[in-house]
Amino acid sequence: MAATYTVQVSQLAPATTEQNLLDFFTFCGKIQSVDYNPANHTAVIHFEKPQAAKTALMLNGGTLDGSPISVTSEMTHPDHDDHDKSEHVDQTDKPRAGIAAEYLARGYKLSDQILERAIAMDNEKGISNKFLAYIQSMDTTLGERALGKDKTISGKVQETLTQATAHARGIDEQKGITKQAGDYYSRALSSPFGKKVFDFYTSTSKQIFDIHEEARRIADSHKTQGASAPTSSTTSASEKETPVSTGVGTSAPPTDPALTSSTESATKPL
Repeated sequence: MAATYTVQVSQLAPATTEQNLLDFFTFCGKIQSVDYNPANHTAVIHFEKPQAAKTALMLNGGTLDGSPISVTSEMTHPDHDDHDKSEHVDQTDKPRAGIAAEYLARGYKLSDQILERAIAMDNEKGISNKFLAYIQSMDTTLGERALGKDKTISGKVQETLTQATAHARGIDEQKGITKQAGDYYSRALSSPFGKKVFDFYTSTSKQIFDIHEEARRIADSHKTQGASAPTSSTTSASEKETPVSTGVGTSAPPTDPALTSSTESATKPL
């Protein structure tokens, strides 16, 4: 059996289930197994990669099912998995600030201290080279498709908001970028705030407000997708909304209809 990287979780709410734990910690990366002890409200989460375990430790003090939880580890996890030679970009390659934004977008409550922790981790370790290449390649590909050779989406939308909005609408109508885009990053980069999204995922210079702002964009994206997705009258509730992450990586629970109050107060509509 392959080695796993574990964290211990305690102070869980009585209402917390193993599925709730899976939903919460899947944002960190792929989970191999969960050892849940409902009698003493503790669990051990076994991750496939060390980066996932380190992200989970970042969440110490976060709130799950109304209870502030403790996340600790009895071992020191390396920064990177030396055995990971694949070129595939997954959840563990994302900036920690981006993962924190996903949590907020899904309705979980994270304190400013946790958000500061995410920013500090990105500042200390930088952004994954695989994720940087992924975002930069997408920015260039979409730019050339919509604007012409050697053009990037993030560069174009540095114009005024009004001009960018009109331009993005024109791109969508002429090229069908939104319809062709397969994930959140494609849609976001080809939107009027593409420059902000590009900078958020490629720069380590962030503030707490930036994480809340990105969380709002992610939540709005999920709401738009949910409103446009056709559903059958015979489709079950679980089939109507398939848990998906922002773009690449592991799955995540469906959007909470009510974002955390901190996200609402800290962000403004673009």
